[in-house]
Formats: sequence, structure tokens, C-alpha cells
Amino acid sequence: MPLLDDDRPNWERDGRDWPHRSASRFVEAAGLRWHIQEFGEAEKPGLLLLHGTGAATHSWRGLAPLLAERYRVVAPDLPGHGFTDPLPPGRLSLPGMAAAVAGLCDHLDLVPALAVGHSAGAAVLARMCLDRRITPDLLVALNGALTPFPGVASFLFPSMARMLFLNPVTPRLFAWSADKAAVRRLLDGTGSRLDQPGLDLYRRLLSRSGHVSGALGMMANWDLAALDRDLPKLGVRALLVVGSEDKAIRPDTAFALRDRLPFARIELLRGLGHLAHEEAPGRVAEIVLREASSNA
Repeated sequence: MPLLDDDRPNWERDGRDWPHRSASRFVEAAGLRWHIQEFGEAEKPGLLLLHGTGAATHSWRGLAPLLAERYRVVAPDLPGHGFTDPLPPGRLSLPGMAAAVAGLCDHLDLVPALAVGHSAGAAVLARMCLDRRITPDLLVALNGALTPFPGVASFLFPSMARMLFLNPVTPRLFAWSADKAAVRRLLDGTGSRLDQPGLDLYRRLLSRSGHVSGALGMMANWDLAALDRDLPKLGVRALLVVGSEDKAIRPDTAFALRDRLPFARIELLRGLGHLAHEEAPGRVAEIVLREASSNA
């Protein structure tokens, strides 16, 4: 059963008061219509900013303007998320999404000197680096989803996501049940505490089954085990920013990963959860800009 146009977030309806709406535009690249936001002057070094599963550009409403003090920041809605078209099934893999984002960068003449990704967005950036699609001076993973779930969950969770994604009723049921209380429980489960405007933006997206389908499709078609095997070949400097209260991705996985990466260090943010960049954008911006300066 195909999704109806009304099942996807609509810019005139759902984006009517989108954070930094004046920074938004739509572009055609890699066979998709993308919603992107740009901050900072074109002559500044490039910065590619990728959100995580289930989010969109609203996730950067506090952080992007701070990074734009030194960079030309480009933040897209990932395929199937927010206001960007979904990828066709044959391109839903992690390498497929990395290729699509690389096509967007080529279209925008963006050569990232700095690449910052949250959760699954960090995985896309890592894959892009490994595939030589970008060669930033620094890769920053904010609570990065770079390794498979531990134990049996590494098989169970992707399989469950695949089953849910293939069932056309699931996204509609999830969207129908995404009231304020349900979304607050979902986000509280990440270990983060967002303000009411932040919660409302997530609810707006999660109440659209097309957005839910995009998130499920990403989880169902990715092979993080393959990325995990390739990560020791990562040839760029990496900063792993970890929220101590992250309940979505265990903080200790980043410490284990650091020992396998040739050029990596960890910055621990105490008291913050999986959405640390939304809880404390100033703290995160300070860490990112300081690390980028030390790498200059």
C-alpha cells in the first residue's frame, strides 16, 4: 500500500513555523528533492551537518547558528526524513544513503572541512569518509551509532525494523498514536530532557507516517556490522562526543571504539543524554569548535 502525499510532512503545513525557516531551501540532487538549511557565508570553510534517525533539520536549531560563526554550515533532512524525498528501496543501504548525500554535496559545491553527525548521521559521515566521498579535517560523532547493537540485539532490532517497515500499516499506527505523552516518553527514553518546543517539533514529524516510514526504512536496511569492520581504516581524525546519560547508545561503546580508531579521542558530556546537542548546544559548539581549531 503506497503512502499518500498527505502521509509525508508538508512544507506549507508542517513547516509553516519551522526553526530558521529563512535558512531553508529545496534542491534537486541525486534523484531526490532535498530540504536543506544553510548558515554562514559561502566563503567560509564547509561544514556538513547530519541529523539522526527520526529527526530532521530542527535538531540543529540551537547548534547550527553557533557553528556558522566559523563555517558555511549545510544541514539537510536525510532521505525519507522531514521534507526530503525517500530513497527507493534499492538505495536504502548505508552506502546508498552515503552516496546520495555525496551527490547533494557535489550539487552544492560543498567540500566539508568539518563533518558533524548525530547518531545515525555520524554513521553516514563515517561511510562517506571510508568511501572517499569526503575527506574532512575532522569528523565529529555526537553519540554516534557506529557499531551494531550488542549481543542478540544486533540481529533482533534490524529484523524487527524490517518487519515493521514492510508492513504498510505500522507507520500509520505509530503516527496515529504519536500524541504529546507518547512522544515525551519516547524522547525521555533517550536520556535527554527537551523543552516543550523541541518536543512539539518531534511530535509534528512523528505524527506523519511518511516520516516514520523513512526512519524505519533506514534502520531496516543498514548493515552496521560492515561499517564496524571498516572503521579501523578510517583515515581522518575523529572526535567522539558522548553524553553520560545516553540511554539509546551505551556510552561505553564509544570508549571501546576509540581504541580501534587510529586518530580518535573522546569528550564526555556529563549529565546529558542522546540528544545532548539539543539539550546544551552551547556546550557542544564549544567542544566542536575547539577541537576543529586544534586540528588546524
